[in-house]
Amino acid sequence: MKFLIAGAGAVGGYLGACLARAAYDVTLFARGPHLRAMQQRGLRVLSAEGDFEVHPRVIGNLAQADPMDVIFLGVKAHGLTQLAPQVTPLIAENTTVVSMQNGIPWWYFQSHAGEHTGLHLERVDPGGAITAAIPADRVVASIAYFATEIAEPGVIRHIEGNRLSLGEPDGTRSDRCKAISAALIKSGIRCPVTQKIRTEIWVKLLGNVAFNPISALTRATLSEMARDREAVSVIRNIMTEVEAVAAKLGIEMPISIDQRIAGAEKVGEHKTSMLQDLEAGRPMELEAVAGAVVELGERVGVPMPHTRTVYACTRLLSMISSR
Repeated sequence: MKFLIAGAGAVGGYLGACLARAAYDVTLFARGPHLRAMQQRGLRVLSAEGDFEVHPRVIGNLAQADPMDVIFLGVKAHGLTQLAPQVTPLIAENTTVVSMQNGIPWWYFQSHAGEHTGLHLERVDPGGAITAAIPADRVVASIAYFATEIAEPGVIRHIEGNRLSLGEPDGTRSDRCKAISAALIKSGIRCPVTQKIRTEIWVKLLGNVAFNPISALTRATLSEMARDREAVSVIRNIMTEVEAVAAKLGIEMPISIDQRIAGAEKVGEHKTSMLQDLEAGRPMELEAVAGAVVELGERVGVPMPHTRTVYACTRLLSMISSR
C-alpha cells in the first residue's frame, strides 16, 4: 500500500516514521523548517522504546504526490479547510482517507447520526469546504493515543502511548480498516478496529474539552491540572456538560469522569497539544475541540456555562496571541 501523511507533524510524523521503518511506501507532507530538516537529514524519532531514523519521501507541495491508497490527514482540524481541496486530486477509486483530528470531525453528522444526520457545524467545517472536497464514503476515522512532540525540526520525541484506534463511521468492521490496521500493527502500532469509534471520540473529547483550554490558559501540564483541587472542580463541571451533550446524541460514556481525570494524571508532566501550539505560536485546535461542543450544546438544548466560559477565555487568548 502507498501511504501519504498529509501533515507530518508530531503525531502524523511519528505514524509515518513507524510505517517507513517497516519498509512501507510512505510520503510525508510538511512545511517550514521541519520539512527542510527531514528532506536534508531524514526523520529521527526519540523514544524510550528505542531511537530510530528513517528517510521516506518528503514533500512540501501536494501537487508532487501521486494518487494514494491511504491518506492520513495529520494536520490540525483548523488546517483541513485549506488542505482538503489539495487532497482531492490524490483520491483514486479505492483511496481511503483517514481522519486524525482532535474534536468533533467534519464527517460526524454526514451519515449514521440518527435524527441529527445532516447537521452542519460551522466551527468544524466552515462553508462546507471539507465536505465538498472529500467524499464521505472514502472516510475512515482514527483516534491516536500517543503523546509526541517535535523536539526540533526533523526530530520527533515519542513520550508515551502506542495505540491508534480505527473505525468506520457506520460502525462496521470493514476490509479496508482491517488492511490498514494490519499495516500499522506490522509497523509497531497497536491498532484495534473498533465498532464504537463515535463513542471513543466522545471519551477523548471528555478530556480534551476540559484539559486543553485550561492548559492553554494556565500553562499547566496534565498532572498539574489533575492534582489541583480547584482546577479539578472546574474540570469536573466541564466534563459533566460534555457528557450531557453526548447523551443527547445517544452516546453512553464507558468510563466515569473520575477515571478520565485519573487517566490524564497518569500521563504525567505532559503539555497538551493546545498548549504546545500556543507556546510555538501556532493556531490552537480550539474550535473543533471546544467551540464545536458549545455549538452542539446550543443545537441540542444543553446549557454549558462552564465550558462556554473557559472556551471564551481561550478564544480571546488565541486572538491576542495571533496579533
